[in-house]
Amino acid sequence: MSDSADDEPTMLGMDLPETPAPAASSGPYRVLARKYRPQTFAELIGQDAMVKTLGNAIARDRLAHAFLMTGVRGVGKTSTARLIAKALNCIGPDGQGGPTIDPCGVCEPCRAITEGRHIDVIEMDAASNTGVDDVREIIEAVRYAAVSARYKIYIIDEVHMLSRNAFNALLKTLEEPPPHVKFLFATTEVNKVPVTVLSRCQRFDLRRITPDMLFAHFSSILQKEGVEAEAPAIWLIANAAEGSVRDGLSILDQAIAHADLDGGGKIGADQVRTMLGLSDRTAITQLMAAILGGDSGGAIDLARAQYALGIEPVAMVRGLMDLTHAITLAKVSRHDDPALAASDRERIGDWAQKLGFAPLNRLWQLLLKGHDEVLRANNPLEHLEMLLLRVIYAASMPDPGELAKLLESGGVPTMPLAAPPAPGGHENAAAEPVSEIAAAASGGAAASALTIAQIHQLLESTGNHQLARQVYDDLKLLELEPGLLVYAPAAALDGDFPRRLGEALLNQTGNRWQVRVGEGEGRPSLGQMRAAKLADNESRIRELPVVKAAFAAFPEAKFADDSK
Repeated sequence: MSDSADDEPTMLGMDLPETPAPAASSGPYRVLARKYRPQTFAELIGQDAMVKTLGNAIARDRLAHAFLMTGVRGVGKTSTARLIAKALNCIGPDGQGGPTIDPCGVCEPCRAITEGRHIDVIEMDAASNTGVDDVREIIEAVRYAAVSARYKIYIIDEVHMLSRNAFNALLKTLEEPPPHVKFLFATTEVNKVPVTVLSRCQRFDLRRITPDMLFAHFSSILQKEGVEAEAPAIWLIANAAEGSVRDGLSILDQAIAHADLDGGGKIGADQVRTMLGLSDRTAITQLMAAILGGDSGGAIDLARAQYALGIEPVAMVRGLMDLTHAITLAKVSRHDDPALAASDRERIGDWAQKLGFAPLNRLWQLLLKGHDEVLRANNPLEHLEMLLLRVIYAASMPDPGELAKLLESGGVPTMPLAAPPAPGGHENAAAEPVSEIAAAASGGAAASALTIAQIHQLLESTGNHQLARQVYDDLKLLELEPGLLVYAPAAALDGDFPRRLGEALLNQTGNRWQVRVGEGEGRPSLGQMRAAKLADNESRIRELPVVKAAFAAFPEAKFADDSK
């Protein structure tokens, strides 16, 4: 019996084929967010200020008894808590080390904390342990010393989920814990944590990770994974992550899967854009050109074509908003999107030169309001088409400031029933009136004569505010022809005024102007005409029965000047 028993394993081993040891990569797949979770403070990107503070506190032995990490999802709050636990309990490779900002990662406490099995590092999810009984267990346990570590550490994730009674039960222990206990809290909603708890913790606000940092981080991971990717594709993922490393790595995981199936192993920008449900950038640029060109039919056709390809209407509105934002930033030289192609960058710069802040702001407000409407609509495509028409026809109207100036000068044009189509492929039918004034004045004697209101508007729009104010308040016109401006003497207009005004008009119109002082009273200035109009309007309004009744009821009432 014993012989057969002894021989049985040998016989079984001879009968079975020899199986090679499994390769390290044959285990279950780990998502990138877990595989590349930072194991040292050096790997924690974007949080240099916090790391420096912790390093100084450890070096000077001035460690707080409770730390609170707050920030948006995926910036490393829980990872930071585990790193702090390792830093405080590391004993070094030789077992003789103390707390350090650079834990070795090889000693037993470091390895046990990394693997989540250290008996003295207790992690608790406050979302599923919200009651006072759960906190009471902690309060009872803190009295006992750590079993094998230097500190007993409690990591409470999403601490804002604790109930009010649980927070109250924790307060006394949190303020005066035993010297061997440290509390590490993490939360995404720090405003929900009671002030009494916040005041007992050393708080670290973890920053959103910038797209530049995410791009570098994702590029490094792709290199380690042996996956090729186009730079614009990585930028799209970095921007879509919205400052969250974990979100970005989840998107990157998905992009790698798409590349393996469809892209021949390489991640492409178009592929990522399709995967994320983003509108095609080229199509959005064409749609913006149709809007600015007043091409209502073309805009609707483009929107329907994108919808047929599976692009959601709200994504198209969001794309138009992003493009409007990019154009506005380009006007102040603050637009820098590495994911943009050179042609798109050139077109944005061209629009930034042609469009003023007023129409861009009007376009933004219309799209912002329309975004919510399309998002809530039962039939989003219909709402998108109506939004496009609203934007196109609103673009042909002057803003309130322009309208007021046109009223003062008596030059209110008859508004067309429809926005005129863009002439000859010009993409900006809704250009500002100032550019049209300058164009009219640049034709010399054959050009249309400028009114004094148009001259004031031209000076104001080009930054000559002091000169524009003098023209508005003090210039009483005697004669105005193309290339000639004669005004009545005024104490506020010094002897250098004709030269400065002539140079400004030369710079803006390209033609030389003769500006000189004449004789006589001259016509009232623009400011005087406006004051006279306001006074006349006020007298007419005061004669209205409803206004008379209001002043009779409230004798101390006054007219408010909304223009100031």
